Amino acid sequence: MEYLPDRNSRYKDVDYWDERYKTEKSFEWFGDFSKFQHLLQRHVMKDDAILVLGCGNSSMSSDMYDAGYHSITNIDYSSVCIHTMSARHDATCPGMTWHQMDARQLSFTDASYDVVLEKGTLDAMLVEEKDPWKVSSETACLIDQVLREISRVLKPGGRFLSVTFAQPHFRKRLYARHDYCWSVRTRSYGDGFQYFLYVLTKGEELSPEDAGLERRLLEETQDPPNEFRTQEADTEAFLDCIDL
Repeated sequence: MEYLPDRNSRYKDVDYWDERYKTEKSFEWFGDFSKFQHLLQRHVMKDDAILVLGCGNSSMSSDMYDAGYHSITNIDYSSVCIHTMSARHDATCPGMTWHQMDARQLSFTDASYDVVLEKGTLDAMLVEEKDPWKVSSETACLIDQVLREISRVLKPGGRFLSVTFAQPHFRKRLYARHDYCWSVRTRSYGDGFQYFLYVLTKGEELSPEDAGLERRLLEETQDPPNEFRTQEADTEAFLDCIDL
């Protein structure tokens, strides 16, 4: 999902973005396809079945099509976006399909795709979070639903590719979970400001480091808060033990 300049604060307003999709051209915050093509082509074959989540009005799918990736399915929550993008590319990208769909409830069967690709879609879902170290329970649930669906539709050995500006110490907290049945690897690109490509391979084990991260995060959620005792209370307890 390539969200436009002020999309960060209003991405949940579907009607607002339906109107803008009708007139706006794409704005590639993460750079166009050429910026990370050298990384993508290491993990995506030309004949792979590819699902693009939150396609928005980005040119990425059509750029990939021009580069030889012809089996591409695009989904977005906005029906206007899907209609606009379909009308724009049907003639030039025959066989590429467009569907209005909620990423939390994909209508595809299990093990349907070799590659699931998102660019900025999860960033848009996380944009209202104030603390990247501690995502709210509501957003964490949303992201978990999406990631479980991604894992479900991936074939064994399939790859989930996530393009984002989120650094590993933030994003791995969401991706590194045994329940998703994938490994997590990180690549980066960009001059000066770095962007990241996460490669999550279905059927591979988490690295010891990532498995340890998951354990620590689970322990943090299970440990009860430490009891706080004031100095006055400690003093009173001490005095009670004195035999006068």
